[in-house]
Amino acid sequence: MRPDAPLELAAQPRIGALLGALGIVDAHHSFDALGLEALFGDGGEGWQPLPALAKVGRLVSWFGARDAGFVARLRAQAADVVVARSVPPDGTPVWRHLLATVGGDGAGDCTPVTVPPAMREAGRLTLARAGWTEGPLAIVHPGAGGPSKRWPAAGFARVAEHLAARPGTTVLLHEGPADGGAVAGVQAMLARECRVLRRPSLPELAGALQHVTAYAGNDSGVSHLAAAIGVRALVLFVAENRRWQSWSPAARARIVSTAALAPADAAGVLADLDAGLG
Repeated sequence: MRPDAPLELAAQPRIGALLGALGIVDAHHSFDALGLEALFGDGGEGWQPLPALAKVGRLVSWFGARDAGFVARLRAQAADVVVARSVPPDGTPVWRHLLATVGGDGAGDCTPVTVPPAMREAGRLTLARAGWTEGPLAIVHPGAGGPSKRWPAAGFARVAEHLAARPGTTVLLHEGPADGGAVAGVQAMLARECRVLRRPSLPELAGALQHVTAYAGNDSGVSHLAAAIGVRALVLFVAENRRWQSWSPAARARIVSTAALAPADAAGVLADLDAGLG
């Protein structure tokens, strides 16, 4: 590895833009624009080296590892190519596995990602528009990528009410682009309406999370962002996804059932929040 070489990322544009704004990558590209689909197939003639990869020194892909033809053609794109599965076949935490694929020692640097002052200020303004100006702030994120990862709305309603009972604390429900139903479900179970942080951009959300005293949410990109920037976060996982837990020492993971609200789960989540808040 060459620590002085620029690091470029191919990802979803909004993820790449966020990591660029945070200073984690030097440049970013749309994953879909690389033309990687041309490297799949039956191994016949007709494929050409991809122009987007022409000047790459070292290429790391956590995509396509199970397709032998794709792997062979990708390895022809650069002198130094690593192709690995995105998820380990055993119970190893995913972050340790990914680190090992690029030569890390498995320990890693667990220092939180630094959020630039301008992004933090943009987050503060976003929070002000949602109704918070000062004092302890808690954000609750009831959404996730699919129903199987979403803890029941009744559980998050208890979390919101529990946090709101702490003196001077403002609670905001975070609603991402696909979280309208999840947020509405929590709102319907609350005795009083809770303010909503509605669809901030990822840079605004990263800045907003820097002002948070406590965070609770499902296993989701939002929760992993909170953990990565050092927020004291409680992230709820179903048992089979535990290996996706964060590397951050500021985040704690709790296994819950998403099929129905179990009293033991609710009690454990509230106890974890109290322990994390001190």
